[in-house]
Amino acid sequence: MQIITEPTEMQAISEKLRLNRQLIGVVMTMGALHEGHLSLVRLAKETAGVVILTIFVNPRQFGANEDLHRYPRPFEQDSALAKSAGVDYLFAPEASGIYPASFQTSVACGPLAERFEGALRPGHFDGVATIVTKLFNITKPHLAVFGEKDAQQLAIIRRLVRDLDIDVTVIGAPVVREENGLAVSSRNIYLSSTERNEASVLHRGILHAGTCFDAQRRDLGTIAAEVDAMIRSVVGFIPDYVSFVEEETFEPAEKAEKGREYRLLLAVRAGSVRLLDNARFRCP
Repeated sequence: MQIITEPTEMQAISEKLRLNRQLIGVVMTMGALHEGHLSLVRLAKETAGVVILTIFVNPRQFGANEDLHRYPRPFEQDSALAKSAGVDYLFAPEASGIYPASFQTSVACGPLAERFEGALRPGHFDGVATIVTKLFNITKPHLAVFGEKDAQQLAIIRRLVRDLDIDVTVIGAPVVREENGLAVSSRNIYLSSTERNEASVLHRGILHAGTCFDAQRRDLGTIAAEVDAMIRSVVGFIPDYVSFVEEETFEPAEKAEKGREYRLLLAVRAGSVRLLDNARFRCP
């Protein structure tokens, strides 16, 4: 595995790989790698000949009161995990290499980025779209694998690729979960042991929603309210939102229609930690 830190060097390597007819897959991360990230790498390796893993803690997607400086950066551990997973190139640039002093261009997202996470974190998805676009241009991939845990982010990246005619195939990878059903996340390390155990309530809420779909209930607003109440029953767990959206459009949905797919979105504050989760359902 080669570690690359300069964008121009990574571009040159990627261009050479393309000229040699190598199929390039990229996995974009902010480091603090865990099993969820490694599952993305494995999926990329199944599909592409060469895998590039990027590690960059992107300051432009953090708000003024968010945890940019607190975000874990265990680079040596990340490098070892990446190498063991079969990553071919680890691209880990400095912030000054990605955003030099003269930098002034950004990607502005539309209405999809203004609801849910976008409403709570103004500008967040513009920062995500900007860095993803830059990393696409630097790594020149044929395909990119992103986790479905960040469902709204994945929807925005798919929209970005479509709207800007970026020649990259975007692949979504299933949520990886801990034994109690908690979605694996870099921020889980900040949970106390009690909070980590109690966080299984998010997955229980998802299972409850699945039971409702199996029973052919179509009142999505009521189902979401029931899941919200389940989560609030745990002391210290406060949902920012529990809502269904249409899978294709990501528009909020209140009533399920036969044969349509929907996604339940969860964002929950557990003490000082914010947890995201989601699941897709099909109305029978």
